[in-house]
Amino acid sequence: MNSSNTNPLPSSGFFSNKVWDDTLLILTMAVLAGCGLVYEYLLSHYAGRVLGVMESTIYAMIGLMIVAMGLGAFAARKIKCAFNGFVWLELTIALLGSTAILIIGGLIAFTQLLPQIVTETYGLPPEVIAKGGLINQLNYIAFKTPYFFGLLLGFFIGMEIPLIAKIREQIHQKHLEHNLGTIYGADYLGAGAGAAIWVLFLLSIDISQASAYTAALNLIAGLIFIARYWRNLKWLKTLLAMHLLLAVLIVSIFNHGNQWLNQMSNLLYLDKVVYNDKTRYQQLTFTERNMGQGNIVTNFYLNGRLQFSSSDEAIYHGYLVYPALAASARQDKVLIIGGGDGLALRDLLAWQPEHVTLIDLDEQLLALFKDPHAHLPNKLANRISELNQDSLNDPRVDVIGADAFIAIDELLSENRHFDTIIVDLPDPSHPDLNKLYSVNFYARLNQLLSADGLITIQSTSPYHAKESFIAIKNTVEASGFNHVEQYHDNVPSFGEWGWTVASKLGAKPSIRLKNLNQLPVDHNWLTLEMILSAFHFPKEFYADKEEVGINYLGSHKLYQLHQKAWLDQHGSNTFN
Repeated sequence: MNSSNTNPLPSSGFFSNKVWDDTLLILTMAVLAGCGLVYEYLLSHYAGRVLGVMESTIYAMIGLMIVAMGLGAFAARKIKCAFNGFVWLELTIALLGSTAILIIGGLIAFTQLLPQIVTETYGLPPEVIAKGGLINQLNYIAFKTPYFFGLLLGFFIGMEIPLIAKIREQIHQKHLEHNLGTIYGADYLGAGAGAAIWVLFLLSIDISQASAYTAALNLIAGLIFIARYWRNLKWLKTLLAMHLLLAVLIVSIFNHGNQWLNQMSNLLYLDKVVYNDKTRYQQLTFTERNMGQGNIVTNFYLNGRLQFSSSDEAIYHGYLVYPALAASARQDKVLIIGGGDGLALRDLLAWQPEHVTLIDLDEQLLALFKDPHAHLPNKLANRISELNQDSLNDPRVDVIGADAFIAIDELLSENRHFDTIIVDLPDPSHPDLNKLYSVNFYARLNQLLSADGLITIQSTSPYHAKESFIAIKNTVEASGFNHVEQYHDNVPSFGEWGWTVASKLGAKPSIRLKNLNQLPVDHNWLTLEMILSAFHFPKEFYADKEEVGINYLGSHKLYQLHQKAWLDQHGSNTFN
């Protein structure tokens, strides 16, 4: 034992008892283990919001931080004085943990603003946006910074266990037989507590406040060590001053971090952000653009991805709702999967159904669109109410906040049947959504559909994600539907977009539509002729249909196809 690094601790007094020292160290380890796990969740959660691939981001972040923790554990052997090393370590972790999210948000915001800066600096036309070359690479790097901070935090967190173990042995002045077992036990229990705190509390507050709370615990751990082991520390005044400065920073982040983060996040959007919030499942963002003469365009984003624009949502929802309803034998009982904004429901109610069942996972999102004036600024709430026409409060509508993959089993157990089923889900951008595009899911929807009814499915872009689009057709065919067709048209905000429609028995959906003289219910944009023309695709569009494959439950086939298309579209494979 190197006694030069350790001054003898007092041998008498209440706090000098080695039992109390052990208790302090073990409790500290448990608390810090919880903090470490929270940092993993914080970074992966925020990265998932930005990148839109929550699950894969979480898996990658946790794996990266575990490897980095192993490297940190090895590096801890190089620290000569465990007491000094531990206090400086907690300062470092608190600093990184409290500021990482803000730094990541700032870097991403800067790279998003950079094209505009270049355009203005060089006097380029407004329609010319600098995106390629160095700017694209900088953007790529900025979006990967969560992993860099995960690596740094994991490395330093990995040093905690070896240092705590070393401090215990220096206090006892001997080798402790069960030292590492005790420390690791505290670590595992603390990590479990950290996971529970994240789910029960931290997940429901602003992410900047969550990081401030967690960093404060690291700071407190350092201060406790200073108070208890000050005789073993060098640069005591410097350490105290650093703790004071960092405490001021953490308080500032707690009070203003979310505001700063929102200001930086706003730069990710072309238009003015008028409302930001998060639910248990996703980040909600509303933007607006003033077109003059009282014309306000409202856009709605989930996790940074556009869900609808008031300028053209009528086109998208018209194509989603009208072809299936027009070709169905009846429109009395209808099931909507997704569509928590109430816009598809609005169009559906124009057909005067007897009863509609709507299932959406996010109850907070449903509450927002059901009663916008209780959640949104007044002007925005008025626009949302005008858009969805209060459809979610219609007495004919039964709104269910639940996972559709599970909820439809209850409908099957009740022997329910529907004349038309409309599936209005986000793109299969992560594994949890992939199951709602599987053979298993479509086969159960088949059982819910009346024999002469139709189902229509939002099917992503046939242009930007062609293989994903075709895979949905293959999957619906494999689930037992007799006739499966696809159609497409341009939705300006999305580009070329596509839908899938299928029937169990009888004629093809397109044939049923051809037998109509006009749409039974008028639409302000669509005509019957436009719908019929939408069923036509370029020559050889389905030439590679068999090679695309089918999305079975657990295969993640569609998720992988969509992810590849999305990365290629956004130039995220620059370095591949």
